[in-house]
Amino acid sequence: MRYRLTFITGVAVGYVLGARAGRERYEQLRKSAQRVAHNPAVRNAAETAGQTGRGAALKAVDAVKGKVGDKVPASVTAQVRRLRRKGAAVEDGWGTSNT
Repeated sequence: MRYRLTFITGVAVGYVLGARAGRERYEQLRKSAQRVAHNPAVRNAAETAGQTGRGAALKAVDAVKGKVGDKVPASVTAQVRRLRRKGAAVEDGWGTSNT
């Protein structure tokens, strides 16, 4: 019984110390990720990638539309028209959820 109690106490102490160390490491990683995300160079690269992606999507829709004709859904063509009118730098809302 004494060995069992010692073992359970050791497991409990190890769990508590491990959880505390894990939480501290999590906080370190979270702060590091926030620093990277708020870095202006990273933000500029992400914005450039987004604009490049939008441009590629416009070209792809044009290519697909040329091949399939009027079979492209109206919602897609309306979104493409809206992006063309306002320019590629506009926030388009694609890929976001409303939750």
